[in-house]
Amino acid sequence: MTIHIPRRTALKGLGGIAISLPLLEEMTASAAMTAAAKEVAKDVPVRAFNVFFGLGIPAPLQTEGFDGVMEPLKPLQDKLLIMRGVDHVRADESGINAHFDGASAAFTAEPPDGEAKAGGPSIDQVVRQTHYATGLPKGMVSTLNAGTFFRRSRVSRYVHSYNSDGTVAATMQERPREVFDRVFGSLALSGDDKDARRRRIKRSVLDSVVDQYRFYTGEQSPLSAASRTRVADHLERIREFEQRAFEMKDSPKGTAALPPRSKLAHGGAADPGGQGIDMPLEDLRTEWRLLADLYALAVQTDRVRFGALTFLAAGERLRIKGDYKYDGRLIYSFDDAKDLNASGDAGCSHEWWHKFNEKKKNEQLRAHAHMKLQEVAYFLGKLADKDSVEANGKTILENSMITVSTESGDGRHNDVKRELSGVFHAISGANGRFKTGQIQDVNSEGIDVYNTMLTAMGAKKPLGPKDRDFQSVDSIRV
Repeated sequence: MTIHIPRRTALKGLGGIAISLPLLEEMTASAAMTAAAKEVAKDVPVRAFNVFFGLGIPAPLQTEGFDGVMEPLKPLQDKLLIMRGVDHVRADESGINAHFDGASAAFTAEPPDGEAKAGGPSIDQVVRQTHYATGLPKGMVSTLNAGTFFRRSRVSRYVHSYNSDGTVAATMQERPREVFDRVFGSLALSGDDKDARRRRIKRSVLDSVVDQYRFYTGEQSPLSAASRTRVADHLERIREFEQRAFEMKDSPKGTAALPPRSKLAHGGAADPGGQGIDMPLEDLRTEWRLLADLYALAVQTDRVRFGALTFLAAGERLRIKGDYKYDGRLIYSFDDAKDLNASGDAGCSHEWWHKFNEKKKNEQLRAHAHMKLQEVAYFLGKLADKDSVEANGKTILENSMITVSTESGDGRHNDVKRELSGVFHAISGANGRFKTGQIQDVNSEGIDVYNTMLTAMGAKKPLGPKDRDFQSVDSIRV
């Protein structure tokens, strides 16, 4: 007899831990199922995520397509629609820093509402309310905000998921440990902090689901041999990420050395008076990639369907140092402070954007922008690999509405129109709703682009003022 188990079947344990099973052959329709049942089996969850990277890509560089700084997105080009000419000038707040305005407009198309609120909801939350008005399936993380960021002077510099009233949709998770615990739950360990940490090192969240794990992978399992192997591999991958997040390396018996904390500065130490911090490139990329891996894992295990991921805050101030390579070749050897011949905030990578001149080579800016898009592509690639294939045969990247954006179309504060227009955007196909595999010059206001996207996702309530005439950007829709 052929069995059929639900797509969201999960292993559940103590402490709120829930680990959804990967897609198995028993979760898809068999040849004997009716046509209607087959259609149900092909359904995939509605998801929307906002991916933000700091400082932006000057509009003149965007015209180079994949031959310039956008090169890292080329392997994913058939799964993305690149949009040029997106205008956020309406989000300009006179007297407010343009980096802040641009970051606030990303995914909301609205100016900020003070220093701790956006001017309205972000597109991911509008989609969430449209499709899950009564709430997400039980046990899911409602929204996941995470990222690596180093500027904290205003919230919307780094948070990019907002409720309908402009409040932050979820607490920002900056450390890999926080992301893991937020998604899979934390073990309830009593006692003083030091002892609890030692016990946490020795235990895994998978310990609380070990009986279910043995059932699904053992001889009495209702699953096929191939599915049993997939479950085992899936849970080993979760354990691997947990060990990376908590740095629980194997150690000799009898020892319980505390894991080192993150190498990167967090909290106020990462934004000391706005003067910037020194950052080895390798440290930055190592921590970001672990966060990206954990976030992708949360999506792949269907623990998260909405939220935002940030790679470097708006107007970030880092003095980056180290060799940057891509596809086996050296792109640039970063040493911002030395190249700028300055210290403090004047020696940060931020300054390359203010120095941008389309008549010059802009070598350092190009290298930084290329590096940012490589890290964005790293995350997107995780949602396009073999572990992200869904019941309809497409990947999570193809099935979801994933929007990539930034804060600036230029970087020079002396012309707000230039800075807040031409802002880079990319979107994935959202299960066939948007055209992919092309670069479009949409030359439209961001609010119209976003409302067109939301209309395609079935949303009835548009962003922005009620009396504003909506100009549909039909060219982006299938």
